[in-house]
Amino acid sequence: MSFEAWIIVTGILVGVSCALIGTFLVLRKMAMLADAISHTVLLGIVGAFLVTRSLDGISMFIGAAAVGLLTAFFVQLLHSKGVQSDAAIGVVFTSLFAVGVILLSVYGGNVHLDVEHSLMGEIAFVPWNTVSLFGTDIGPKAFWMLASVLIINLLLIILCYKEFKISSFDPEMALALGIPVLFIHYVQMGMLSLTTVASFDSVGAILVVAMLIVPPAAAYLLTDRLLHMLIISAAIGALSAVSGYYFATWLNVSISGAMAAMTGVFFLTAFLFSPANGFISKRLTGRKVKTS
Repeated sequence: MSFEAWIIVTGILVGVSCALIGTFLVLRKMAMLADAISHTVLLGIVGAFLVTRSLDGISMFIGAAAVGLLTAFFVQLLHSKGVQSDAAIGVVFTSLFAVGVILLSVYGGNVHLDVEHSLMGEIAFVPWNTVSLFGTDIGPKAFWMLASVLIINLLLIILCYKEFKISSFDPEMALALGIPVLFIHYVQMGMLSLTTVASFDSVGAILVVAMLIVPPAAAYLLTDRLLHMLIISAAIGALSAVSGYYFATWLNVSISGAMAAMTGVFFLTAFLFSPANGFISKRLTGRKVKTS
């Protein structure tokens, strides 16, 4: 494939993978946990470098995934001890991210690690970092990593669809039915960590957060069925990636930034024109009620 095609396909994989797990975060009112993990994985990346003294992708993937799970664990621990969930996310997010920034500034000044790269990423460089199999170039490493994560997410959603659905809408009923709600929570946090880490180096934290939250939030306005919400949010994530790429090339701006901006455009469209929940639809319904 061409460089352009690899960039677009990578963006689509990020959009679909993030939208699928983001749907459950939005339903559980834990959307900002995505923002927390997408930033705290910086600590895992820096920690992996300090331990291995290498920028090898596998070690950093493991370190970032471990810190992502640790973030979810600390948030759940504080919440179980009486701290409000949003406050718990804020405390853990700022603390772990700050430690990562400090370690990076002290020990990582002379290596190819920086906060700006971590936040913004650069999807345009994806086609250059390729992998070989038996001496044959099989494409960008980011593509294969994201494709693997997407397959894992799809399999887990298919296998645990009923458990995910009940736990998201009614955790107390799930407990009464014998569903291990806490275990399901950590499965979803594991999916979130893997998706965030796989997307992090390619596109940066800002696009990851946008894809995790905005497409599911737009889909939430368009349907009240979980399966439809998953499909619509994945479609919005993919369309945001494609339209964002062409918007970025047209204006010669950041590709990741343009993709994130397009998620906002799709959300605004859903907010205004959703048949059931749209702002304009509600205004028209209100006027019909007044005139009748």
